[in-house]
Amino acid sequence: MLDTPVFAHAAVAAPHRLAAQAGQHVLAQGGNAIEAMAAMAATIAVVYPHMNGIGGDGFWLVRERSGRVRGIEACGPAGAHATIRRYREKDYDVLPSRGPDAALTVAGAIGGWRLALDLAKALGGRLPLDVLLADAIRHARDGVAVSPSEARYVPKEIDTLHDQPNFAATFLDNGKPYAAGAIRRLPTLADTLAQLAHAGLDDFYRGDLGREIAADLDRLGSPVTRADLEAYAPRERKPLTLRRRDATLYNFPPPTQGIAALLILGLFDRLKIDRPESTAHYHGLIEATKRAFAVRDRIVTDFDRLTVDPQAFLDAARLDREAAAIDMARAATVPLRNPGEGDTVWMGAIDGDGLAVSYIQSIYWEYGSGLVLPKTGIHWQNRGTSFSLDPNAVNPLEPGRRPFHTLIPALAAFDDGRVMAYGSMGGDGQPQFQAQIFARYADYGMSPAAAVDAPRLLYGRTWGAESLTVKVEDRFDPACIAALRSLGHEVEELGGAYIDSLGHAGMLVRHPGNGRIEAVHDPRSDGGSEGL
Repeated sequence: MLDTPVFAHAAVAAPHRLAAQAGQHVLAQGGNAIEAMAAMAATIAVVYPHMNGIGGDGFWLVRERSGRVRGIEACGPAGAHATIRRYREKDYDVLPSRGPDAALTVAGAIGGWRLALDLAKALGGRLPLDVLLADAIRHARDGVAVSPSEARYVPKEIDTLHDQPNFAATFLDNGKPYAAGAIRRLPTLADTLAQLAHAGLDDFYRGDLGREIAADLDRLGSPVTRADLEAYAPRERKPLTLRRRDATLYNFPPPTQGIAALLILGLFDRLKIDRPESTAHYHGLIEATKRAFAVRDRIVTDFDRLTVDPQAFLDAARLDREAAAIDMARAATVPLRNPGEGDTVWMGAIDGDGLAVSYIQSIYWEYGSGLVLPKTGIHWQNRGTSFSLDPNAVNPLEPGRRPFHTLIPALAAFDDGRVMAYGSMGGDGQPQFQAQIFARYADYGMSPAAAVDAPRLLYGRTWGAESLTVKVEDRFDPACIAALRSLGHEVEELGGAYIDSLGHAGMLVRHPGNGRIEAVHDPRSDGGSEGL
């Protein structure tokens, strides 16, 4: 069984080693977990650009030592010119996934950093912004080796992506993707980060940098305006909660799919499956996922446009009824209506005072819209492609409206005093991967490393896979696969032991008393954990 790294005082986990090291550097200088996460968020935007960037969005869950859990929504809305009429007049039947027309929402991540750092200061944080951004600036200016994950990744619509303004000049090496280990420098992005360190994060929206961003977006044809940037503000949100066995679980409310993650775990708990890694274990997770996604697709929309209270779906009696409808002898045929796919980073941090952070940052598809702003070096997200051009849809395109998000940071507080930060990337897979690693640790007693390492499955679509199959890694027991097929599941074997599309997950657990922290990040990624 794999050993879980254990740290005496504080720890971080990230899908790239340089991001984890940036967090450790901040902790070593007396920074708290939020400050460490800000440094990690900036660094990961430089070293893992296929998965995220400062032209994207982010969501935070922060648990204070007192037990209070706060959520920060850093999700940008559709721009002023992002109307259904505009796209219909351009002869679009669906929203484009690449190019200026796909760069249709404000990037909220930097606003989220600012609000989180305000909270960090209120909790005793004192490190200046230039210290927090130092590693990111250095890596962008001096260059870093392209990660194996980025080099082996084949983006969707690759030709369309490579044709986008300034993409080739920024992310290609003589017209081809960089090889793993090749040094890539991002000097324009380094200047942008240095400007933020000097002028403050609000400069991204309402200062000199914001003017440059808006001018580039306008010249390139994005529907996002300077006024959209100036009007943007992140929001603090009350997390969704689920009481489960000996723990209280927290996840993010709409416009994210956090409700699905909690529903899966709430339903799976009620199935009372006591044999881990069994056919019943996997069947139960798949069936819980189908029912959770049916709820998600019906209700999740912009927070300000909700017609129901998502927390009501986590009521114990309601969960009892939903779980009772699961047939443990047969696979249900529940179609997915709105599959979410995208590339993301999840990171966690817990400091010596017990402040815990679960954070997720994304540009949606690999490299987002592919649009790279020439004056700032920022590649912009395509999160707005999750909108619909149907005005009667659950999430229709509309200026000022927040898009549906797959991004879901997670936290758990156990009755015995343990605190867990956990999460994963992977579009539709995120709630499923969260449920798999959490149940393995909390229900079946696996170590964090074993829970994250164990083979995963995915029901539905993700990362360009159009089938609604149950996708599995090679390490699954063939007899279990055969049994799942006999229950009616269409199982697709992906042909690898550790598959990127089945998530880059992580987990940190702080123990009461001695305060030691177990921390691990996925062997499927290029990262790990660091600490003090």
